[in-house]
Amino acid sequence: MRPRAPRTALLALVLAAACTAGALTGCRTGRQPAATAGAAAAGAHARGGRDPAFLARGECAGRAAGSFTEVSCRRPDAVARVLARYNGPRSGGPRCPDETDFVLHINALDQGTSEESSAPEGYACMRNLQPPHPGDPGMGGGPLTVTGDCLYTQRDGVVKETACDGSAARAPEYRVTTEVGARRECPPSTDLYVQVGGGAPVGCARRLS
Repeated sequence: MRPRAPRTALLALVLAAACTAGALTGCRTGRQPAATAGAAAAGAHARGGRDPAFLARGECAGRAAGSFTEVSCRRPDAVARVLARYNGPRSGGPRCPDETDFVLHINALDQGTSEESSAPEGYACMRNLQPPHPGDPGMGGGPLTVTGDCLYTQRDGVVKETACDGSAARAPEYRVTTEVGARRECPPSTDLYVQVGGGAPVGCARRLS
């Protein structure tokens, strides 16, 4: 019987702290053009064949030499815990929990196949075991935009997330005050609408004075 291959995940994308998490679309009130913002997420490849238990909910991951590896949450090298684990591509899939700090995209590799020919298996929503938590409201990072997050205008029609306390390179211009099901449910004071996904897909944001 051959020994089982280790279950590891190779880091494919570096987290970009300046990017807002979650594919985000929005528009200002009045006749302003629509605004969009991209997502920041970590990527991973599962090695050792298809394994549905790899990075299951509640498991932890450690990182070393540019890779993520599933480890016991009690180990000192554990850095993040899986909040949720979904099969299939993230686009069109369930939204990660609001407290997610980063997302690992996991590709399943059958024995003897190359990474290029493997098909996406799913994604894991991760929460750091220790601060900082870029996904928390107002911190300016993470893969989602949630109530309490701040935004700035990167260019005409594009907004991105930034720290609400002004510690980031770009000062905050808007703050998301609530998330609702449709634009008409936003309060009258709303200056910017953003698509945040989930059960309440519209974020209502106010301009900061």
